[in-house]
Amino acid sequence: MSRPGQGVMMPVNGLGFPPQNVARVVVWEWLNEHSRWRPYTATVCHHIENVLKEDARGSVVLGQVDAQLVPYIIDLQSMHQFRQDTGTMRPVRRNFYDPSSAPGKGIVWEWENDGGAWTAYDMDICITIQNAYEKQHPWLDLSSLGFCYLIYFNSMSQMNRQTRRRRRLRRRLDLAYPLTVGSIPKSQSWPVGSSSGQPCSCQQCLLVNSTRAASNAILASQRRKAPPAPPPPQPPQPPGGPPGTLAVRPSATFAGAALWAAPAACPAEPAQLPGAPPRSPSAPGGAPTPGQNNLNRPGPQRVTGVSARASIPPGVPALPVKNLNGTGPVHPALAGMTGILLCAAGLPVCLTRAPKPILHPPPVSKSDVKPVPGVPGVCRKTKKKHLKKSKNPEDVVRRYTQKVKNPPDEDCTICMERLVTASGYDGVLRHKVVRPELVGRLGRCGHMYHLLCLVAMYSNGNKDGSLQCPTCKAIYGEKTGTQPPGKMEFHLIPHSLPGFADTQTIRIVYDIPTGIQGPEHPNPGKKFTARGFPRHCYLPNNEKGRKVLRLLITAWERRLIFTIGTSNTTGESDTVVWNEIHHKTEFGSNLTGHGYPDASYLDNVLAELTAQGVSEAVAKA
Repeated sequence: MSRPGQGVMMPVNGLGFPPQNVARVVVWEWLNEHSRWRPYTATVCHHIENVLKEDARGSVVLGQVDAQLVPYIIDLQSMHQFRQDTGTMRPVRRNFYDPSSAPGKGIVWEWENDGGAWTAYDMDICITIQNAYEKQHPWLDLSSLGFCYLIYFNSMSQMNRQTRRRRRLRRRLDLAYPLTVGSIPKSQSWPVGSSSGQPCSCQQCLLVNSTRAASNAILASQRRKAPPAPPPPQPPQPPGGPPGTLAVRPSATFAGAALWAAPAACPAEPAQLPGAPPRSPSAPGGAPTPGQNNLNRPGPQRVTGVSARASIPPGVPALPVKNLNGTGPVHPALAGMTGILLCAAGLPVCLTRAPKPILHPPPVSKSDVKPVPGVPGVCRKTKKKHLKKSKNPEDVVRRYTQKVKNPPDEDCTICMERLVTASGYDGVLRHKVVRPELVGRLGRCGHMYHLLCLVAMYSNGNKDGSLQCPTCKAIYGEKTGTQPPGKMEFHLIPHSLPGFADTQTIRIVYDIPTGIQGPEHPNPGKKFTARGFPRHCYLPNNEKGRKVLRLLITAWERRLIFTIGTSNTTGESDTVVWNEIHHKTEFGSNLTGHGYPDASYLDNVLAELTAQGVSEAVAKA
């Protein structure tokens, strides 16, 4: 299917206007951290257009029409969105589409994210989906747009072609985006010499306006001191542009250039046309950089009209502001304020962006996937089965303890009563065989507790025939967990992890579907969710890595890798979470702490497995 044409964006100014006497639908968009242009809603776009008609140099308070956008303000002159509580600034653009396309009809296509919320597609993807829908195509392949997804209209779902994971899809009718027609009003040309309207009186806009004026004055002064540079060659006139149109350089926020564009007296670089690949800042007109996007993965942006980098004025040193501690990103508010202050001092702003984690290896064909040497099979499955309860609680406690005739006068760390007195569970847990004053000592570690307390602890646990000392965590018997049913796959891939250049990689794939909680879970009979599956984890293919794999297989079979609880990341309850055995889920970097290189990881995970009662001796048995 052919890709729909992008809206025409004229390089007259940062605002962008359609050709004369041509009707176009206006969609305002902002550039996110993955270099993708995300559309504002139709309601917000109508509000921006109304403000634009009144003052092309003014600012737009987005919170006036959308309560979720209260912190955000758009400065129409610099074409940037500013977040007041963090200082984050992002480029915005005014894009145009055909009135008969999806935004002109008020049609929005959305996909369901992991949190159950609906997210709108990028506008060009939305238009492509709508065109296929109107032509009654049963499915749509988005690979022509650089995305590895298939859209199925019969089931209204989106499928990842690599992972085969499906997400729900929906088509929603909303307010149509604003329509514009006609030539460019003179009052909307940018930059202009003076403001024709009343300036905004809010503190942020006063700071921005005063800083912009100081910045331009200092830059102009330093340019007068610098030796004159030869004028750049005149760029060819873009097709469709009116005679005499000036190509004005768009401003670049935190991208190695001044925060706002230089004064109109300075020679300007030609702005890039929509669809043109990004140019190297050190070599204007150099070879384009190809790249593809993924709906859920950062990548180079296809349209880079606003992200073209401005040249650094001669005589002004570049001052990169890097991460303060050498590892983490600069706080957005500090970055924004630093950018404003450096710009006011006449210094180009070059804040380094936090690098993106490399979560997955390059694509691997099935013929390159090999079994792990020394580990039989490539898959383990667990099914929901009843736990063995042949041993009653008192039998399990007696098996691992010895009675103490004269206990010491110290606390029982289960009930916090003295060992020389009756158990705190006396009267709470009535038991005919175990008397509340009896005390027992665990065989290996020697810690002492009321026998009735140990019976109560075992009865409130998994009741799998094992006992774990609450003081030193020593395990007696074979401990099993409450992991839901699922599948564990493992194999070799022909790629190396950072820090293990001479070895291939063991890839582990865990897959657990949603289901209903059993009697061993927090809320029996209630549905549980399984977010982020299948989950990919990585080990080096060396002796210690294969040892860890064998123990992880044992832990999987004992249902110890995952459990059902509350997610520390999202706060969601009744969901599948990791169970105190750390895994490396980041393949090519270690930005999140869950990747390589990490010299101590293999030893640490072996210690965690031992704490769960999984050791090498058990794995060999």
